[in-house]
Amino acid sequence: MSIEFKISTKPVEYPKALRLLENRVNDVLNQKKPELIWILEHPLIYTSGVRASKQDILSDKIKIISTNRGGKITLHNKGQKIIYFVLNLNNRGKNIRTLITKVENAIIKFLKLYNVQGKADRQNIGIWVKGNKISAIGVRVKKWIAYHGCSINIDNNLADYKKINPCGLDNNKITSLEKVTTLKIKSINKNLKDCFLKEFI
Repeated sequence: MSIEFKISTKPVEYPKALRLLENRVNDVLNQKKPELIWILEHPLIYTSGVRASKQDILSDKIKIISTNRGGKITLHNKGQKIIYFVLNLNNRGKNIRTLITKVENAIIKFLKLYNVQGKADRQNIGIWVKGNKISAIGVRVKKWIAYHGCSINIDNNLADYKKINPCGLDNNKITSLEKVTTLKIKSINKNLKDCFLKEFI
């Protein structure tokens, strides 16, 4: 299948990225452009999904942007990799569970490259390492075009999580690749690209 793979080396503002995603959904739906997988980072921002609760906001000093993705409240910041996608499930079996499993598998394979064992959890969606969450997944589907994606904590500032209960969880239950690997963290974008393309091509 034809997929455009994009890597942004400079942080991308969240609203700009969201506009691009939503425009791409329409273009894929109308067969004007191919599917997309996009690796990037965002400057610090807190976002809420369709299942967000005000009880998970622990500080009145943060601004939270509402989105139409699945999930609750989370954050994006420097050192956290975002993998956005726009995928046409009309050509991929129209199975959201299969899509989520492929995303989970790509993240688990990526972590394994750094000798880290990640596990999926059906009750608390995302990828976990030794009981702590390292990756969040949030997806929306419009006319069987799936978009948004996942985030993976690489070497970001985990203290930023103290102002929320991320995904409704205790904010001490968050970890990063930097915290759990003994290997040098390198070739992040290349390894992410390889792992995701193997799942989706």
